[in-house]
Amino acid sequence: MTTHFIAVEIDLHENPTELQQAIEAELKKQGEPLRWAIAAVDETAQKATVEAVVTNSPAE
Repeated sequence: MTTHFIAVEIDLHENPTELQQAIEAELKKQGEPLRWAIAAVDETAQKATVEAVVTNSPAE
């Protein structure tokens, strides 16, 4: 198992529940998220930068 620090951009949503679901779905593409946080918000572009630590199992 390996861990990676990643940063992804997510479109902002008016509903906080939808935002959380969008973040978790995007992080799942990279591996299993251990923790994540919104690190920055660009109100003009309506984007949030999320930093996360994810784990990946080695390919068999």
